[in-house]
This record gives sequence, structure tokens and C-alpha cells, in this order.
Amino acid sequence: MKRPTAIVVGAGAGGVAIAARLAKEGFTVTVVEKNNFIGGRCSLIQEDGYRFDQGPSLLLLPEIFEKTFLDLNTSLEAEGIQLMKCEPNYRIWFGDHDSVELSTDMVRMKGEIERHEGKEGFMRFLSFMRESGHHYDLSAIHVLNKNFPNFSSMLRPGFLLSTMALHPFTSIYSRASKYFVSEKLRRAFTFTSMYLGMSPFEAPGTYSLLQYSELANGIWYPVGGFQIVLEALAGVGKRLGVEYRLNAPVSSIKLSGNSCIATGVVLTSGEVLTADTVVVNADLVYAYNELLPKSPFAESLKRRPTSCSSITFFWSFDRIIPELQTHNIFLADDYRGSFDSIFKDHGIPSELSFYVNVPSRIDPTAAPPDREAVVVLIPVGHLAENSSWATSFDTIISKAREAAFETIESRTGARGLRDSLLSEKIETPFSWKEKFNLDKGAILGLSHSFFNVLSFRPKTRHDKIRGLYFVGASTHPGTGVPICLAGSKIVSQQICHQHDMEKPYLMETEAFRWSVYGSCVIISIFVASWVWCLNLKYLWKTV
Repeated sequence: MKRPTAIVVGAGAGGVAIAARLAKEGFTVTVVEKNNFIGGRCSLIQEDGYRFDQGPSLLLLPEIFEKTFLDLNTSLEAEGIQLMKCEPNYRIWFGDHDSVELSTDMVRMKGEIERHEGKEGFMRFLSFMRESGHHYDLSAIHVLNKNFPNFSSMLRPGFLLSTMALHPFTSIYSRASKYFVSEKLRRAFTFTSMYLGMSPFEAPGTYSLLQYSELANGIWYPVGGFQIVLEALAGVGKRLGVEYRLNAPVSSIKLSGNSCIATGVVLTSGEVLTADTVVVNADLVYAYNELLPKSPFAESLKRRPTSCSSITFFWSFDRIIPELQTHNIFLADDYRGSFDSIFKDHGIPSELSFYVNVPSRIDPTAAPPDREAVVVLIPVGHLAENSSWATSFDTIISKAREAAFETIESRTGARGLRDSLLSEKIETPFSWKEKFNLDKGAILGLSHSFFNVLSFRPKTRHDKIRGLYFVGASTHPGTGVPICLAGSKIVSQQICHQHDMEKPYLMETEAFRWSVYGSCVIISIFVASWVWCLNLKYLWKTV
């Protein structure tokens, strides 16, 4: 029997994971990647003994990584991946020279919380952890491991009953404000919305699960850099027969004569590769608009809410900077205003909030002895049509660099940073767009607002072209390396179901039918119960 074939476009987190999963299920898989490296945004910059993570610099939700390797009959340890725990998690620096340290050590956390919130503050913190842990558990059960191919899938009984407990209609900041009275701790427990490329004043409260994961499971760093994890996944895939073709950009998805079936890809070199299934791990908005025929849906994707971009500096220093920890957060005094400048005005705040990572502090191999590698990530607006600041970008970069130096020195007490700087590399919204085909230079894909997730998010399978699937940040379940790994399992299961059945769409048709029936029953019971309770209440008052 002929083995089914698949082509994966893009070797990012979702791409390398789904390639290995499909190969394990018996597919002959080829991965085509435009760049000369594996990992996409999870790649490394290396120069003169210094190493920087170009994208993620901390590993969250370690259980998803462990499960991914376990699904492939291996483990992180077996693949030579050593994870080091970052303790404390962060130091958050404020404009008044105060700072807050977040840690998995509850004794240390108790002291930090009570210093800002008083004696009752720690109990409120535990209540916040209980709620965010509930968000974490419900999301793992009802979202990360489930597909949402149509609206009726949002009416699944389990998900429907858990919706309000997930607080999707209130912001992370609003939820934190319920538990913390000090403005500093409200900020300390909401800034991680930036992992989703969203403002804490707009990100749904559900995503407080990130704070729970960091404080309950810790923050980790792979020795050798984040790309090591994806290279290991690619290595597993290669052992299972996956072929990787680097420096092989795709110009279009090859379709059948009636454009109803994906039959392969066309490389920019003119070479045509054919397959039964095509999985796109490239930026989804780019793929719909550049690799597929024009369509109203492709145009509509350009108008969807989009995550932010960044100006990122990679600095090589000739000395250790002891004032900095592995992970440092510098928050603007005008906290809300700084986020509004990014997400509403699509520009650069007059006062920056930014993240500083010192990989050499946790992993000495990131820099030569007695020297420091430092990454400064400054969130900025994506390249919207009204981004007037984009026309004077050299000046903007210069101001951002000076603002970062000044803020770090004034808040931490570090001195002479400019004099100690040996070299610098920079990524901007323009380079993110060019290097990784990111629409508008948005580093985290489409936004995660409520009407841009679940069944509202672009589907993992094309609704008109058979055999064409999507995996990655802008499709379900969403952005972030662990989330894309979870998505790879969902999509691989979809593909395998299609190839296992004589009538590929029968299963989803039946699932849809039963989902509708089940949802109607649940809604009917709910309404009947509600009416019954009202009647009972009325009778009680009458008696």
C-alpha cells in the first residue's frame, strides 16, 4: 500500500512538530523552509562567542514540551535537552527605583506580596493563584487539546459550562485588580499579556493562566538556546524519515485544475513538489494572500486585530553586568498609556516598557568568560497603514536605544553600559517582516481577543481546498511555542482521520450533526431548568 505523502511549508515550532508526528503515523514528509535554519523565530544569533535567542528566551508550560516528545516515543532528556530553572523568575523595575521579584519560592513571594499589600495581601495572592490555576486547568481540558472547526464546537457541554469561569469578557488587568490593591502588583501580574502581543487592558482574563504557569511550574531555559529544542524535534523527525529542504522558499501552493484540492507546492526556483497533503506553517495572513489565489477571506484577514511588533537589540558586552538578573522587566510609569500607544496608535510609546534578557546569567555558554550577552526587547506597534513613525525609523531606533540605556542605568544603578558595549545587532518590524514573512511585522501573529480565538480564529483546515491545513501562531489554538506544539497534535489528528476514512468528511459531518443535537439538548435543559427555578421562586413567594 502506497504511503501517504505530506509537504510542510515552514520549519517553525508547529512545522517541525507536525512533520515528526505525521512521519510517526506513516506519512512520507518533506519540510520546505525559506531560510537556511530550522526554528523560524526560535532561531539563534551568534557572533564572536556570543549567542542570543532571536525569539523566545524562556520556556513556559514545560509539560506540553514533555508531552510532545513523549508522543514521539522519546523525551527531552533522551534527546539531550537540558532545562535549567530560572530562579527568581523576574525582577520588575519601576520608575521610583523600587522593584518586585517574582519567584516560585512561596516564602520569598510572601515577603514581596506583604511588602506592597500588607498582611492580608498574601491570602489575596493565593486566591488569585486559585483563579488563574482554574483558568489553566480548564483551558488545558477544553481548548488546547480540542479543535474548533465550526461555531457549534463552542457549544460542547464541557466548554459551554466552563465559559464564564474562564472570564473571557473581562481583561487580565481587571481580574488582577480584584485581588491586588497596589498598582505595582497589578502591573507585575499582568505584563505577561505581552507574550500574546496584547495589552493587559484588552487581553481576556483567561490568560492569567500564564502567571499561574510561571509561578507554579517555573520558568526554564534550554542549555544552548531555545532553538536546541526545535532542532531536537527536527532530529526526531529525520529519524522517522522526514526530509528537510532548507533555502527552499515557496512561491505558491499547487492546486488541482478546479482549485479544490491542494496537490503540492511550487518553489521560487520553479521546482514543483507534489503530495497528498500540504500543511502551511508560514505566517497565515501571508500564506492566504501570497501563496493562494486571492479571495475575500484572504483580504479580511488583513483587517483582523494583530499582535504587536518589536525593536530588539542584541548587545555584546565586554564585562559582567551584576545589576541585571536573567529576566528583567522595565515598566513605564504611564502603564496604560504605553500600551495604548502600541495597540491603539500602532506606534512607539514616549516612555518605554521593555524586557531585558541576560542568557549568559543562566547559561554561561551564551557569552565568553567574564562577558555578557544581553537582549533588549521593546514592544512597538505593528506596521499599520497609519504608522507615520515608520518613515523616520533610524531616528526612532536611536531614541529607543538611548531610552533603554538610560532606563536600565537609572533604575538598576548599572553604569557605563555604552562604554562596555562591543557590538550590536537589531531586529525591527521591517526585518521581522522580511526575514519571516510576518504580516505587518507582527511578531506573534493575529491577536487573541475573544472574537479572534476558538471558532472565530482561522481554521486549521481550509474550508474550500481539500488537503490543505494550517499550523502555527495565527490558527487555533494560538501563538507561543508550546501552544503551537499543542496545535500540531490537533492538526495531525485531523489529517490522519481524513486518510483513515474512505469518506474523509463523513466523520466531521457526523461530529457536526451530533454536536448540534447535543448542544440543542444542553441548551433546552438549561432553559428548562432556568424556567423551573423561576417558577419555583414564584411559588415560594406566593406561599
